[in-house]
Amino acid sequence: MILLPPSSALKVTPGRTRASVDRCVPCGGSRKVCASCPSFWWCGPRALSSCLTSSRCSDATWTCCSPTLGIATIYGRFKFVEKLNEETRVVSPRLNKAALVLGMLACLGMCVVATFQETTVTAVHDAGALLFFATGVLYIFLQSAISYHLFPYGSSMAVCRARLAVAVIALLAFFPTVICAFFVKQKDLHRDAESKDYPFHVASAVCEWIVAFSFVCFFLTYIDDFKLFTLRVKTEMG
Repeated sequence: MILLPPSSALKVTPGRTRASVDRCVPCGGSRKVCASCPSFWWCGPRALSSCLTSSRCSDATWTCCSPTLGIATIYGRFKFVEKLNEETRVVSPRLNKAALVLGMLACLGMCVVATFQETTVTAVHDAGALLFFATGVLYIFLQSAISYHLFPYGSSMAVCRARLAVAVIALLAFFPTVICAFFVKQKDLHRDAESKDYPFHVASAVCEWIVAFSFVCFFLTYIDDFKLFTLRVKTEMG
């Protein structure tokens, strides 16, 4: 995210909007940190519009790579539970498949968020975010329940409790994310700190990242499980 300097520190070309500002005047955009204004300035000699476009593309690339890794992790977890359940029969196969579907839908929501920017296609972006958060939280809770059902054949009780704790944190952050988002009316890239909906925007953004990182950090609890098996892909040609 790029933080813009105050309007007094910007060189504005007559007849152009604020979003078309060239670069920071005090440092000329030559340094990464502008000493004359409280902001990080990464544009260098490039135009601000070009810098913002580059930043969005970088964020979108990173967000599109995350679902790919997430799909691989979710499928690996599904196959692990399926194989372990062949001997124990303590988890319903439907529950395991439901968790798989929810995990895939969460990854699909991440792809939608990365593809459609908030400032251009707001409705689609928000729909993708809601899909990601809702199905992601449900996936975390289902996997926590599966972990308790598999104990002691699967993970230890400490790992089960850690997964449940992450699920509770994600759930508690999910509701403020959705509720505060309804009070945010300003959809511009530059937020006005004096506007009435600014506190709701900050609260929604903070809770949004808590949910997102909870979903990602939940995968870290799979490390010990993934050490117990090897997943191979077999290809046959007729």
